[in-house]
Amino acid sequence: MKNILAILAVAISASLGSVAANAAEHEVKMLNKGAEGIMVFEPNVVKVAPGDSVHFVAADKGHNVESIDGMIPEGAAPFKGEMNKDVTVTLDKQGVYGFKCKPHYTLGMVGLIVVGEPVNKTAAAAVKQTGKAKKKFEVLLGQIGG
Repeated sequence: MKNILAILAVAISASLGSVAANAAEHEVKMLNKGAEGIMVFEPNVVKVAPGDSVHFVAADKGHNVESIDGMIPEGAAPFKGEMNKDVTVTLDKQGVYGFKCKPHYTLGMVGLIVVGEPVNKTAAAAVKQTGKAKKKFEVLLGQIGG
């Protein structure tokens, strides 16, 4: 019986290790000018698996990244990076995560991360937006399905 428990413990440990080893890191750049215009995240929609990380790169000065209240899955931790600093977030809750650059939010510097299935898309779409962010989120949410 001890041998079976030891083998089971090793198998579970190896299985958990392989899940962590399979997690991917995705990169999003914070830019003054990109393919879609000024003050953008590139890419502005990222689809990832639960457990993956998103690394936000402060490619240009004057930007930060932070999650938007009401636009993250229930039980997920909000995130907020410092101005002009890279930040990496690991996402384990399935759903849509809306994010913004605080100083350039009204200019439409926003984006979405979809972890697994967009289970909270309706709730995220219901969050009131202003400025160019409103139209940008309409477009981005239309791109993700669900």
